[in-house]
Amino acid sequence: MTRIGGGFGRRLMNDYMVIAGQVAKAMPGKPVKVLYDRTDDFRHDFYRPAGWHRFTAGLDANGALTALKDHFVTFGKDGKPIRAAQMAPSEFPAPVVPNVDLGVSYMATNLATGWLRAPTSNAMSFVWQSFMDEVAEAAGLDLPEFMRRTLGAPREIPGERVKFHTGRARGVIDAVCKSAGWQGRKKGRGFGFYFSHLGYFAEIVDLSMKDGAIQIDKVWVAGDIGAHVINPINALNQAQGCVIDGIGQALVGQKIVQENGAITAENFGDFPLMRIDAAPREIVVEFVKTDFAPTGLGEPALPPVIPALANAIYSLTGKRHRRLPLELI
Repeated sequence: MTRIGGGFGRRLMNDYMVIAGQVAKAMPGKPVKVLYDRTDDFRHDFYRPAGWHRFTAGLDANGALTALKDHFVTFGKDGKPIRAAQMAPSEFPAPVVPNVDLGVSYMATNLATGWLRAPTSNAMSFVWQSFMDEVAEAAGLDLPEFMRRTLGAPREIPGERVKFHTGRARGVIDAVCKSAGWQGRKKGRGFGFYFSHLGYFAEIVDLSMKDGAIQIDKVWVAGDIGAHVINPINALNQAQGCVIDGIGQALVGQKIVQENGAITAENFGDFPLMRIDAAPREIVVEFVKTDFAPTGLGEPALPPVIPALANAIYSLTGKRHRRLPLELI
């Protein structure tokens, strides 16, 4: 296996090695080479599993979040999620809400599942931060201010596998709002925050309408990956690439359809990647330095742009999108 980029989890699977081994076993003494063409690759991949959420929240008389409920339906077997279908009980804001009820139901599937860049986080950020924007609106607040109040005082909160620091979360929220000149809810502007892969990121998306279609004008990014950014140029490229990749994941062109047990997509004509003319005109990136050990940057800048985009669409059109992929029409 060549150590090159671009696999995004797919190269962790060994199905093609098993196929080569089976063929070689049937043809002893013969060298075997397995080569997938593009259609083979599209139709025999490992796909991000779908999920469905039903959210309920409770606010007190002061607009504070006091109760939260989510029932998550996804794919699994024997009471356990299949690959990439997990949801952590520490999804924000669950750890800081006094009354929380998280439930999950699993359905069987014959579809092979796997990781898409920023695995699990790409979907969870969309549903949780989109819902938080709705709750913030019900509380009469914009999402950044509602997040600040919900985060509370700077402190470290234990998690299932990693700790979550509310002060670091607030730091990137404040930084991106300052960078973008955020002054509350504004038409065509959306906000999203997410903590994943040990990185804290907050992002703001600005949209406009041109010839009846939505155009992504500018994205602001603020991230905390610790005390040192070891390679600044690469870090900038990683963050900007995450934004573009995340927007691409969110859009309607990358929908995967299974019909009669088979994937319908055959090539990039059925699965268009982000083009230059659809990418944001400008992506501003700021790193917030903190007194914590440096962590990675391959994934965590991606998830927040998806809910930021969805929330921006709502502010521009008045329509809530509660399903991925989003339709920018």
